[in-house]
Amino acid sequence: TQTRVLPEHEEEFAAWQQAAGAAVAAAPGFISGDVLPPSPPVQPDWVIIQRFASNAAAQSWLGSTERARLLEKVRPWLVGHDDIHLVENAAQPDSSAVSLVVSTRVAPGRAADFRAWNQRINAAQAHYPGFQGFKITPPVPNVQEDWLTVVQFDNQDHLNAWLTSADRKRLLDEGRSIFTESHTRTVRSAFGQWFPLEGAAGAAPVWKMNMLVLLGLYPIVFLFGFFVGTPFVMGTLGLPFWLSLFIGNIASVILLNWVVPWTSGRFAWWLKPVGEETSRQTVTGIVVLVVLYAAFLLIFSQFPSALIVK
Repeated sequence: TQTRVLPEHEEEFAAWQQAAGAAVAAAPGFISGDVLPPSPPVQPDWVIIQRFASNAAAQSWLGSTERARLLEKVRPWLVGHDDIHLVENAAQPDSSAVSLVVSTRVAPGRAADFRAWNQRINAAQAHYPGFQGFKITPPVPNVQEDWLTVVQFDNQDHLNAWLTSADRKRLLDEGRSIFTESHTRTVRSAFGQWFPLEGAAGAAPVWKMNMLVLLGLYPIVFLFGFFVGTPFVMGTLGLPFWLSLFIGNIASVILLNWVVPWTSGRFAWWLKPVGEETSRQTVTGIVVLVVLYAAFLLIFSQFPSALIVK
């Protein structure tokens, strides 16, 4: 829910939110909630995020007499009407990002045209720096009359670059005949990340992660065996090979907790590319990794084998 409050009633509204939060917490199916106060000029509205176990539970709360009673008290404090959006599949937020919430009233019989137009505009914004994804939610009868689109960028500057772009202006002009009303609001935190975003970088393919794990695992295993396993664990401590190997595996798994995230960050452009991944991009990542594998093999082949095997 997005709500704009008269300035002279901001403190009263904040206090009212505590009572409203206690009421919704007792509602069936309620999981958790967050209240984001205004942060002008970027976010002039109060943003209330409530997560329920199901869509039905959320709609039950929205239509409840308890909620209606609470709203009666604050209606004189509000400017305009609340924007209420039901979005499925909640996830955890990323507080560093900025979201643009677009509510669009589509002309009767133009839903298919709107979907096609939305695909074009979302494809265009995917090419802009900082784009992280989008989510489209159709109207919900008796709750949400508009189509809701949430567009997420990594920071305000990148979002502003898209908002003021010639591409967006051209596409908006093309869509004027499709919708009868549209308005946008910016949310300071990543409202869009309370649910999975389309067109965003999701989970990386397993085979890519396996290649990166191998990149980190091989040098760890080799170096631990060369400097610790053979001379100390087997030599000084006199432990058998099978136990030395087990200890080496424990050390490798622990070290991978730091090595894999570090390498994943360096290969983020390949693991989770923004927008549509190209064949050239895929091949480039593979070639870079193969070259690194070869470099490790070449370097380690120069180590004296007499120190590796007792």
